[in-house]
Formats: sequence, structure tokens, C-alpha cells
Amino acid sequence: MAANAPRKILVTSALPYANAPLHLGHMLEQIQTDIWVRFQKSRGHDCLYVCADDAHGTAIMLAAEKQGITPEAHIERIKADHERDSAGFLVDFSNYHSTHSEENRQWSEEIYRRLKANGHISTREITQAYDPEKNLFLADRFIKGTCPRCKTPDQYGDNCEACGATYTPAELIDPKSAISGATPVDKESTHFFFRLPAFEDMLRNWLADDSLQPQVANKLREWLDAGLQEWDISRDAPYFGFEIPDEPGKYFYVWLDAPIGYIASFQNYCARTGHEFDEYLRPGTETELYHFIGKDIINFHGLFWPAMLDSAGLRTPTGVFAHGFLTVNGTKMSKSRGTFINARTYLEHLDPEYLRYYYAAKLGSSVDDMDLNLEDFVQRVNSDVVGKVVNIASRCAGFLRKGFDNRLAADCSEADLVGEFIGAGDAIADLFEAREYNKAVREIVTLADRANQYIDQRKPWVLAKEAGKELEVHAVCSVGINLFRVLMTYLKPVLPAMAEKAETFLNTSLDWTALDAPLLGHQLADFQPLMTRVDPKQVEAMIEAGKEAAPAAPVPQAPAAEKGASKAKADAGKDAAPDTIQFDDFAKVDLRVARIVAADHVEGADKLLQLSLDLGDCGTRQVFAGIKSAYQPEQLVGRLTVVVANLAPRKMRFGVSEGMVLAAGPGGEEIFLLQPDEGAVPGMQVK
Repeated sequence: MAANAPRKILVTSALPYANAPLHLGHMLEQIQTDIWVRFQKSRGHDCLYVCADDAHGTAIMLAAEKQGITPEAHIERIKADHERDSAGFLVDFSNYHSTHSEENRQWSEEIYRRLKANGHISTREITQAYDPEKNLFLADRFIKGTCPRCKTPDQYGDNCEACGATYTPAELIDPKSAISGATPVDKESTHFFFRLPAFEDMLRNWLADDSLQPQVANKLREWLDAGLQEWDISRDAPYFGFEIPDEPGKYFYVWLDAPIGYIASFQNYCARTGHEFDEYLRPGTETELYHFIGKDIINFHGLFWPAMLDSAGLRTPTGVFAHGFLTVNGTKMSKSRGTFINARTYLEHLDPEYLRYYYAAKLGSSVDDMDLNLEDFVQRVNSDVVGKVVNIASRCAGFLRKGFDNRLAADCSEADLVGEFIGAGDAIADLFEAREYNKAVREIVTLADRANQYIDQRKPWVLAKEAGKELEVHAVCSVGINLFRVLMTYLKPVLPAMAEKAETFLNTSLDWTALDAPLLGHQLADFQPLMTRVDPKQVEAMIEAGKEAAPAAPVPQAPAAEKGASKAKADAGKDAAPDTIQFDDFAKVDLRVARIVAADHVEGADKLLQLSLDLGDCGTRQVFAGIKSAYQPEQLVGRLTVVVANLAPRKMRFGVSEGMVLAAGPGGEEIFLLQPDEGAVPGMQVK
């Protein structure tokens, strides 16, 4: 399935700040970017991914001073840690550089000179808080004091974490420098500004070009409508960064040279490899430039950066893709709960591809926040990847090795089925292109369900025991391996290490461009395990390792009256009225619309049917339902029903059931699955 003419694409993700380790929020962005880049490469495109450490600013200068080392030594150590952890998550940068580099110095100075020559730099005196002991101008975050509204002490100079008030440092009660403890004084200084308001028309046109997600463009238009302000691009010495040309003691603000670091990293790559550089920066070129960022920095990438590029005579990005924040178990990441998880902590306990798959299964193209629910994480990886995709290969490989010397059949007995799987690739590719990874994964898992259903129906383990059925076993298992090959081609951008093992087993490339027909008469290698199940104990160990020491919370004790009431209910026995529950308890039940995509009998079970459910953005689930007396499997496929989506997985003799479908009736043939009204779609929450 070859793509159209090869494209030339340059991709970046936001630069991690060189002052702390990477955490799983950073990895969300890098993994999202890496999947997209790997997908483009698999489709035959020339796609490069560059990044760098954001290595300037007062915070880095102070951190180095506290350690008794130079800022250069500090950022080199952090950069090495960042590169190690990104590589641990299989993020494949074409080049990883630093904003504290000669290439970035040259480009920062060149772009500044172009802005100045075009009349887009102004100067004026401003008054700032100044630390008289450190001889340092103080950013708002380096000033603390008592909130002027709620009187909470030890609040930052721009907002109160207790009441949410915003204010200026001058309004703080008893302000102090967070660095030295000295009382700040006001001091004037000449600062340099980028004349952003001059670009209002240019930016309105830029926002109308579909270079940004609609939600992002709308937010930026609000800022335009409110009136753009000139942007302060300078800082005073002492400051760790690049000095502004011909302006002693004045330095470029870290956010001026940070995005320029994209250009610098790409230039460093081109100098190392001989790759073309200029054609990626010229306006009007057919090359493409994309930035993956968090939604908190859209003003820099959606307003300041394109305006700077326009003034400097350089091309603007083809697209800027913003994502939301990461929460863990439904709340903001917390060190005390162990859910502020550093990348290194995760890697010490769990396979990186678990997280790559889970992020892909949850990430769409919107800027909505994404939750890493650790129970769902375990269940989804074990069910989808191990229980469905890997299961296809492991079920078929043994028969092929024992009976057919690891060679596939010379003919495909299910050419239409394999053709359908290959034909689904165009729609799946469109979803990857649009960064709708969750929808792409849902389509892939639905195909995996169909592949497993095919194998379940043909039962090669039964055929292998019957005389004269050897060719049929060979045919079924060869089809199964071909279906597995298609699925792994689609999953290769998400699971590159697993795909590499699969390529060794299949003895063929899993690039998208190599997928156009079944493998016939093809020699396989011996099958080796591709991925093990997630062990919940490893997840627990990771959480414990991430916890900060904190006093144990007291265990709440029920009042004596409640204890007595509970005992009375227990003593009442079966004849008592049903226990009532509080609304908050009921609200915990997550009811979702699901489409039944496959249904089958369960061998050895009198009452159960095995259902494969599509829950939209919530993924797919396998559920064993006791409705066999009322329904035949073929009656169920395609219909909508309602499922308890957050029920803990239950291990049964026949497999793991991952939810519960809702039904009513006295039993026997009178069981009626709940069915939502017309217009409901899979994944919709039932209120």
C-alpha cells in the first residue's frame, strides 16, 4: 500500500526545560510526535524529527549556583538525562540539540537584526522589582509575600494559590525575594520589545489558514480582538543566555531564542548529515513544518513565533498541533500520591511500549486533557495488545512450526478477508495523519477481534487432532499470520520494538509501503514472545517509588450510630428490604453505549456468550454475558447496547470479562438487552 509522492516534512516537539527530569507529561508530547513521525516514515515520506533542551534563563542560573557548578555543566548533565529517558521510551529524534549552542546564537542574532532592520524592535524604560542583595531583577515567580485579598502567606508575586486572586508584586503584603529574602525595591531599566501589534493583519490571515486546531485558533482570535501588546524580549544581567548584539548587559529573553532552537537543531543535523537546509526555511517551499506543543504555550507558537518568522523573511509553520495536559487517575499529578511520575521512575518498573500504546489508545486531535487511569492502563494493554494482537501470532505459530517447518501455505484460503484487512489501511492511515490515534487504534483492535473470531471459528487446535485435516490447519494458521502481519504494520508506529521482533519472526518488513498482498509460501523464523502482560504489582511499585515522604492520613472512623446501623442491616438477613446506596455511590458507575462488533458461543459454557464491544473513544472490551438462552450470536452483531464501562476486569475460566452489559427480564428466554434510542453512538455516556 504505497502512499502518494514522497513528502519532505520537518517535525518538532516543544523543548524540555533543562532544569528538571522528564516526567510522563513530557512523554505524552514526545510519544505523540514520535508516533506521527514513524507513521510518515512507514508511508515512505522523508520525515525528520528535531528537538533540543531549552537551556537559558534565570532559573537555570540560580540552580547551577546552588549546586556550586557552572550553568553549562548543569545543562549538560540535564541534557544527557533527557536524551537517555527519551530514548528509553523509543523516541527516535533525528537530532537532539541545545538552545545554548553556536547555531542558536547565530540564528537568534540574525533574526533579531532582521526584526530591527524592519522596524519591529522598540525600546522603553520599565520599572521592575529588584533584589538589592543579589543585584538581580526579579520575575514575579521569584517574589513571595502575603496575598492582598485572602491574607494567605508565602504566595507568589502574580497569583494566590489559596484563593486564585491575580495581582502585581507591588500589591503583595510584605513582599520578599524568594532568592535572598531581601525586600525588593523598584528600579528602572531599558528593555527591548518586539512590535507584535504590527502583525495583526498577518496573524488574522495566518489563523484563517487552518494551520491550527479550531479551538486554538478561536482562543488566539480572542487575544487579537482584545488588542495585541508589544512583547518584552530582553532581560538584564546577570542572566544565563545570549547577549543582545551591541547592547552590553542586555540578554535575549529565554522565549525569544527557544523556538529559534528548532532551526538551530535542524541546522546542526544538516551540518552532520549533508541534508538540505534552506528549502525548509524558504517561504513558498513545498516542504512542510509542524510543531507539536502543549496548550499552555500556544501564544508563543501561534502569535509571537509566526510574526517573528514573517518579519525575518522565513516560512511560517504548516501546522501547530496542541495537546491537553496529562492527569493521572483523574486528578492533577501529585508527588504525595506518587502520581507525579518521572520518566526514569516509570522505565525502572515498566515496559515503555505499555505507555506508548495507552497514550495512542487515548490521544485524539483535540486539546482536551488526557487521563492516565492506571487500572485502565493495565486492563487495556493486557486485553488489546497481549490478549488480542499477540494472541493471533502465538496461537498460529506453534502449528506452523511443528507441522509445516515454519512455512506459510502457498495459497491464501481467505483472500477476501486478508484483502479487507489490507484495504482498511487507507482509512487507518487517514486517522494517523489527522492525529486521531485513538480512533486508529480502535479500528485496529476491531480488526484484531475479527482475526481472533476467525481463528476461534476454525479451531485449528481441534482440526490438528483429526486425521486428514493437515492442509486445513495449514491454511487457517497461514491466514492468521497474514492477518497478524497487517495489524502489526498498522501498529508499528506505536509499538516499534514489538514490531521489530515481529519483523524478525515474519522475516519481512512491516513498513506500510510493503503491505500490498498476502505472504504466500513464505518462510518464517521461530516465534519468540513479543510482549508480556502488565503486572499490576509493578504499577504499584512504580507509584510507591514516586511518592514523597508524607505523614500518613488518619483512617476515618465511622460514628457509633453508623456502626450500629450497619450491624442491624447485617442481622436483618435476606428478608430485609434491599440496602439503599447514596447518589455519590451510583454516580461512580460509568454507563456507556457500546456496539457489539462480534459475538460467539463459549465452548463449555451453558449460559454465556462472548461479546466484543466497541465503546468509541473508550476502546474495545471483551465481555462474557449470560444471555445465551435469549439470543443467538448472529442476532447481536451490529446492535447497540449499554455497558458498565468501569467495572473491574473479572478473570473467568473462559477468559477475562472486561465489563457488564445491562439487561432486564425474569430470565430464560425472557432476557432483554438494554438498547439506547436512535442517534446514540459508541462511547456516549448514559446519563
